[in-house]
Amino acid sequence: MSEPLSLLPQSNVQVRRRFPRLHRSALWRRFLHWRQLDFEFALWQMLYLLVSPRHVYRNIYYHKQTKNQWARDDPAFMILQVFGILAATAAYSVVGGVGMHGFFKALVPLLVVNYIVAGMLLATLTWFVANRFLRHQNVHAADQQVEWQYAFDVHCNSFFAFFVFAYVLQFLFLPLLMKTSWISLFLGNTLFALAGSAYAYITYLGFHAMPFLQHQEIFLYTIPLSAIAYLASLFGFNVSHHLIDYYF
Repeated sequence: MSEPLSLLPQSNVQVRRRFPRLHRSALWRRFLHWRQLDFEFALWQMLYLLVSPRHVYRNIYYHKQTKNQWARDDPAFMILQVFGILAATAAYSVVGGVGMHGFFKALVPLLVVNYIVAGMLLATLTWFVANRFLRHQNVHAADQQVEWQYAFDVHCNSFFAFFVFAYVLQFLFLPLLMKTSWISLFLGNTLFALAGSAYAYITYLGFHAMPFLQHQEIFLYTIPLSAIAYLASLFGFNVSHHLIDYYF
C-alpha cells in the first residue's frame, strides 16, 4: 500500500521535508477565500464520522494518493466545529441564564482550552508516539512520517464525535440530567463514557489508515480505563452536574 509514495520524485519529498510550511500554505490561503471552502464535504465527513468513520478515513487515504499529503487542505471542517462550539455554548448560556459574561466565561475553556490547546497537546502526543514507536521501515519505499497537521486533523475528527455525545446530546437531555436521581446520573455519565470511547476509537482509525504504521491499537488502551472510571462514577459522581456547575 505504500508503493505509490515511492514513485514520487525524490526531490519533491526532500522539498516537503525541508520546507514543511509549503504544503500547509493552501490551507491558510483558503481561510481568506470563503467561496473555495467545501462546507458540503465537511458536513458529509461529520455525518459519516458518526455512522461509518472508517469510510471517512478511506476517503482520506484516497486524498493522500492524489495530493501526496494526509492532512486536510480545506479548513471548512474546523470552521464548522468552531461555530458548533459557539452555538452550543450560547444554548447552554441561554438555558442557564448566565448572560454574556457567563457565555464568554464558558467559551474560553470550552473552545480555547478543550478544543484548541488540549487538541494541540493531544495531537503532539499522538504525532510523537506514532513517529517514534509505531513506524515500520520498508526498504522498498521512501521513509514516511506522520504529519503533525494530520495528527491535529485526527483530533478534530475525534473531537466531533465527543462533541455530539458530551455537548449536543447532553443539552437535549438537560432537563432530565439536572435532576438528582440515579437515572440522571446513569444517563449523563453514560454519555460522557461514550464520548470518551468514541474519541479513542476514531483516533485509532485515523492512525490505522496509515499503512506505514503498526500496533495502532495502543490508541484504544484508554477505553478500558474509561470503562473503569465510568463504573466507579455510577456510585455517586454525576459528571454532568459537576461540569455544568464548573462552566456555567
